[in-house]
Amino acid sequence: MSDAIDPEDAKLLTLARSSRARVGAAEGAAVRDETGRTYTAATVALPSLALTAVQAAVAAAASSGASSLEAAAVVSASADAPSAADLAAVRDLGGPGTPLLLANPKGELQTTHRA
Repeated sequence: MSDAIDPEDAKLLTLARSSRARVGAAEGAAVRDETGRTYTAATVALPSLALTAVQAAVAAAASSGASSLEAAAVVSASADAPSAADLAAVRDLGGPGTPLLLANPKGELQTTHRA
């Protein structure tokens, strides 16, 4: 994979990594809406509510009035990330083909998926 990454996508990875580290969550995520605003979230694991970090970030964007997503990023140690539910959430707000970047806990880009 090329070392070159768009500066705006690098920002998403940094925000996702920070969100994960801030609360010691399994995952951190960040999304960028059509106006360039960013929204971050970490995994939510409550007895009555469970959301992946990506789902929580998409929900934050949607509840703030975002009408579309340009990109999403998730930082995770899991080899199973991103999940099908993550891709569906990004696709719901961003549309088919929206990039979802996956990075390791060091923030190093591993793969890019398309919603």
